[in-house]
Amino acid sequence: METHPDNPNSEGQPSPAAEELEAERRRRRCLQIMVGMVIAALSQDQELTLAQAKQMIEDCRNAALAMFPGKELAFDLIYRPRLERVVKERFW
Repeated sequence: METHPDNPNSEGQPSPAAEELEAERRRRRCLQIMVGMVIAALSQDQELTLAQAKQMIEDCRNAALAMFPGKELAFDLIYRPRLERVVKERFW
């Protein structure tokens, strides 16, 4: 019996490919939540300094790369501009 990657196998268990896709989906969602929280902190924490804000961006990047090794360029193209825009609006 042939199974589709998104469908359970004959024992009712998801296929390894489906499990990998689900794990990646969870990591992406976790990353989105984390970036949203960092953006909220950057824009709302009244005692945050510029140096602390820059460190938060780097810490966020490091956490993202721990979840998605080798995706430095993706982070720098997708998330860094959003984070830096918040910092610029706040401090300049």
